[in-house]
Amino acid sequence: MSRLRALLWDVDGTLAETEAEGHRVAFNAAFAAHGLPWHWDDARYGRLLAVTGGRERLLHDMQARADAPADPAARAALAAQLHATKNRLYAERVRAPGIPLRPGVAALIAAAAARGWRQAIATTTSRANLDTLLRAHFGADWARRFDAVVCGEDVARKKPDPEVYRIALARLRLPADAALAIEDAPPGVAAARAAGIAVVVTRSRYFADAPVPGACAVGPGLHTRAGWTPPAAGGREGAVDLDDLAAWHAAASLPEPATATHGAPPWP
Repeated sequence: MSRLRALLWDVDGTLAETEAEGHRVAFNAAFAAHGLPWHWDDARYGRLLAVTGGRERLLHDMQARADAPADPAARAALAAQLHATKNRLYAERVRAPGIPLRPGVAALIAAAAARGWRQAIATTTSRANLDTLLRAHFGADWARRFDAVVCGEDVARKKPDPEVYRIALARLRLPADAALAIEDAPPGVAAARAAGIAVVVTRSRYFADAPVPGACAVGPGLHTRAGWTPPAAGGREGAVDLDDLAAWHAAASLPEPATATHGAPPWP
């Protein structure tokens, strides 16, 4: 029988397709605003998502650019400036015309609240970006829907390190086997697994075919019970519901939490 009592939500790619429809577009606009001839096309950005964090992604990309500053301090300063501009442009894009939540997300958040399950945000995106997205969909008091909110500013090490999930569990005062993470990408799956948490994966645009070893269920989105591995039980039509999540959690092989380390666990 499942001990499931809490849902831990990733943000980018999971709550909304923010990477495809928001961040990449805003990065390119930031390059243009700073007079840089750089452009991240869809394929390049997809590869860069192997690096977690916007500033970190910029610094990684600069290593392959002959026109990037050679001095590490100047490079870091440029990355900080670009990231600040990108976040401002991202916020404008989220507010108007807006980036929708993925289908099924809002309904499942509401259903979990009605059943008394605890919920947390466990993301290594910035608090400002999270606030912009959820304020647009749930209003200024969006944080009241969650019992804990852990963002990039709260951790020293980003996913795939499990720190964000360990902090979320500590704030919820729950053991790992009482929670289920909802993720879309390999770094998040690795982070949750290393924290001892079972993971359901809702495939997103940039990780539609990525290996996600250890996930207890993988499917196209929370809006449909079709196309999941393992299949949602019972033959019902419609969206994934709390009973589906509880069944997948009950059948999961829960990992042993990894020993806390300053290194990040590998991912494919």
